[in-house]
Amino acid sequence: MESDSAFVAPEGVYSVTEEHKPPAIPTYQASSTPAAAAAAGNSTAAYPSRISAVTIRFNPSKHAGSPGLAQLLGANLTKDSRRDKDKSLLDEHSLSSTETHDDSQTPPEASSPQASVPQDSPITPEAHHPLFAHPSAGRRKVVSRPKHNMRTTSSTFITRVQTIEGFSKILSNKHGDATFLFYNCNRAFHWVEVGSKSKEPLMRIAFSAFPTCHDVNPRTASAEKLDVVIGFNTGDLVWLDPISSRYARLNKQGAISSSPCTAVRWVPTSPTLFLVSHADGTIVVYDKEKDDGVFSPSIPNAVTSSTLNVPGPSTPGGTEWDPTSTMHVTTPPWHPESSVAAKERADKGIAKNPVSHWRVSKRSIMDFVFSPDVKYVAAISEDGCLRVIDALAEQLVDCYASYFGALTCVAWSPDGRFILTGGQDDLLTIFSPLEQRVVARCQGHSSFVSAVAFDELRCDVRNYRFGSVGEDNKLILWDFSSSALHRPKSQSAHHVRVSMASSVSLAVRRGIGSTAQLPTSRYHPAPSRNDVSIVQPVLVKQIDADLLTSLTFLPQALGHVRVWVRPLVMAGNSRRRGHGRQLLSISDIQGVLA
Repeated sequence: MESDSAFVAPEGVYSVTEEHKPPAIPTYQASSTPAAAAAAGNSTAAYPSRISAVTIRFNPSKHAGSPGLAQLLGANLTKDSRRDKDKSLLDEHSLSSTETHDDSQTPPEASSPQASVPQDSPITPEAHHPLFAHPSAGRRKVVSRPKHNMRTTSSTFITRVQTIEGFSKILSNKHGDATFLFYNCNRAFHWVEVGSKSKEPLMRIAFSAFPTCHDVNPRTASAEKLDVVIGFNTGDLVWLDPISSRYARLNKQGAISSSPCTAVRWVPTSPTLFLVSHADGTIVVYDKEKDDGVFSPSIPNAVTSSTLNVPGPSTPGGTEWDPTSTMHVTTPPWHPESSVAAKERADKGIAKNPVSHWRVSKRSIMDFVFSPDVKYVAAISEDGCLRVIDALAEQLVDCYASYFGALTCVAWSPDGRFILTGGQDDLLTIFSPLEQRVVARCQGHSSFVSAVAFDELRCDVRNYRFGSVGEDNKLILWDFSSSALHRPKSQSAHHVRVSMASSVSLAVRRGIGSTAQLPTSRYHPAPSRNDVSIVQPVLVKQIDADLLTSLTFLPQALGHVRVWVRPLVMAGNSRRRGHGRQLLSISDIQGVLA
């Protein structure tokens, strides 16, 4: 049964249903000088492809009534309906096409009934810290859209926009759930629909810079608009709505940070805020509706200009900044928790970007992810550390060292109990932030791990399914259950060292453990191989393709982008509790090729 298009897992057979290969697209340079062309040619394929996915619901189009009945009643209902619709579109266009920003008004807030937080979600938006709280106003909010039209822009940053034939008609005729994928390849950014009969992308955008990361906001996603943010190797950011073909630029020409963007994530409970990590070891909080402000981050001790390639004097003091113990936060005057007096803050004008600036490491931040309750951020860096950050208090909670080398990818379990990382040690490591220890390591890859992801459809309170891809071109599926792990014999002798925690650790904040025996350091060195349990893979699939760089589990059919359909799982025979309600579960695993 094993072949290039199928593989066998314990639950059944996975088979390829479709495959997407990004077509070649010509790119245009802003500068035509030979030096610029040579530099562009040397940097081709320097940035791996990444995947963002979102599922939205399209409501059936409403008709004004059958023409026969309208004619019988002598009423021109169709024209009246069209006239009302044209008027509403004109009003909306006048709002979205405004190029100037009114400083006297509160920025509008996006809202969507389709993007509301599910009832079973652990997220509680009402209890948010001011940092993640969007300002409210007495008047009713209008849906905000990016300022500029991609098709008529004179900017050299966007060099070409291509859409599928009949683009508007395709979107207007959709009904039911639709899953969209976004991925970058070289200088192009692609928007495709999962399960579409046409293999052409819905939209293809070419830039003068390289897209390095992107994310789509599921909270505001609807049939009328999509909020996508794209990070570039120049540090620039683009807020994009592909449905309306509109965009806006943030951190333009590196106004806030000129360091390459390495990862971007929308704040799951906010319609406007997102975080961006950079290669200089910083994470910056942005608001999509705010303009770039004049901002210079402060530099802590032991971070020199040559180290970070950013200007600025060292902060006074005799102690050296230790990134494994603290993170350095620079609060601009418009920050919600800024120490600047209210009067002085008002004199500075309205709030601008950045919302906040975190210096986390001396080395590049590789990736980061929010906890399910949106209170914490797990960030991994090139220095081989996993950092757990209290995003609301803007403080470092704990710092864990890798077994060897840099960490390259990270994921948080759906229930928030475990953090999963992959790295240059060819291992997947499972951390328990509540117990401040390494729970297990997963051996199966023979090269750097590129991406990890949890399969929420096969995760419950006892068992966890996750997948990984690596530079060895292996797609590996893993099953993990903490109750089934065999505790190493040597672990009892080193239990105190392995589970040490800081005075502000996540366990103490959750009411676990005693603070009397906790040391002051937030840093946790990596335990030896003999101290940690080993998890073996349940399936290893060798993929005959280029290097695999990204992995995503989707709730509906489909991951180059290659797609495997799930096996049929009967309700009475399902190994996972909580999935019996779905007789046929179809998902995609994408390995996007660089």
